[in-house]
Amino acid sequence: MTTARDLLVVVIDTRSGPSVEQGDLSLALAGAELIDLIAAGAADLDEDRVVPGPEREAEPAVEDPLLRRAASSLARREPHEQVEDWLWRRGRDLAAAYLAELGTTGPATARRRARKPSLGVDPSALADSPARRRANDRWAAREPVLTALAAAAGVGARYGGDPDEGPEGRDDLADLGDDRVVTVLAAVNEAVVELAGVRQRRAIETAAFDNVWRAV
Repeated sequence: MTTARDLLVVVIDTRSGPSVEQGDLSLALAGAELIDLIAAGAADLDEDRVVPGPEREAEPAVEDPLLRRAASSLARREPHEQVEDWLWRRGRDLAAAYLAELGTTGPATARRRARKPSLGVDPSALADSPARRRANDRWAAREPVLTALAAAAGVGARYGGDPDEGPEGRDDLADLGDDRVVTVLAAVNEAVVELAGVRQRRAIETAAFDNVWRAV
């Protein structure tokens, strides 16, 4: 299991699916992938830019098919992407990709009940397995990385408007001891906040358009 798959299990098992925006979850999944790629040596950060690691050394550690796809999407020519740019590019429809794979490669129960990508997957669609228990154990232990990613996705306490403030802010994450992980988590939060702003602007524009038609 990867951090991204653990995050998806948490979203489903907490029954928070319908209240989680696919865009937020996609960005959090992309962040989870990048953190795992860094841990595997398949990627690194040069300040705020994503730098690919040695392919031959990292390949054995990246066994998950979606994580391999993430590794292959890393820009290998300079200028390398900034973390947030990579999150936006890799995160596009990523939640749907993970949910679709759950419906096609998961246990038989999952295949029957999760054929259409939906954040409302019933927890019973996930078979009891060591991988599922591991994800829930990480969640129950409030493992900092998983907790921060889940918060960004909308499970548990959300971040505030400032990604450097709040109970899950950069000050607490600094205890992780890896500035690269802190940088990725902060970038995920910043992207989620930006996406929320886009949704709000669209909602205002839609409401204004509707009001115009009511006045006609």
